[in-house]
Amino acid sequence: MLTFKPWQTGTAFLMALTIGTSATLPMVMTAPATAQVFPSSPGSSRISDRTTIRAGARIPVRYDEAEKIVISPKERMRLTLTVAANITNRNGTVLIPAGSLIEGELVPADGGSQFIARNLIIDDGRRQSIDASSDVIETTQLRRGVSTGSILKGAVVGAAAGAALGGLTGNRRISTGEVLIGTGVGAAGGAALGRKKADVVVINPDTDLDLILDSSLTVDRY
Repeated sequence: MLTFKPWQTGTAFLMALTIGTSATLPMVMTAPATAQVFPSSPGSSRISDRTTIRAGARIPVRYDEAEKIVISPKERMRLTLTVAANITNRNGTVLIPAGSLIEGELVPADGGSQFIARNLIIDDGRRQSIDASSDVIETTQLRRGVSTGSILKGAVVGAAAGAALGGLTGNRRISTGEVLIGTGVGAAGGAALGRKKADVVVINPDTDLDLILDSSLTVDRY
């Protein structure tokens, strides 16, 4: 006949409880953060965590060269935009610092013009490709007799748009203070003289050019 001492019973119960409890816990494997080592100087290194910003994220931008941009819906114009605010994750970690540059181009789009981003230049000089675009900015149709002063004030004007507006007003040259991008304005303007209407795209960079990532972007954390 087997006999159990009190201390043996307590020990067996504790062991059974421990085994039973461990069996119910899910197995959790913690993966280390993905990191790359970038040597900064001989004998030292800098570890930079990388993270991915999902497609659909919005990047606010500004354009420091002019208050407005006026182009023809058929022309292209290269621009460099500036990131207007830090892009951070939920923890507040900076992913894209404010002041970083985005190179790209205004291109014809269905119903107007659209900015297509090509390169992201972080404020420390590192460059990488970026797949992002603005919403389409719609075309505005202007008719002869319209005052172009308010439209052109503080604007960078594309060559084709300048020619079209010159055709409406009868002037071959844009008023002093506007900047023409491109060449051939005089000849195009002469051909456009006497037209009754012109299609242009008037862009307010502070509201019209904010970008949306079209595909995910992997960047360093700061």
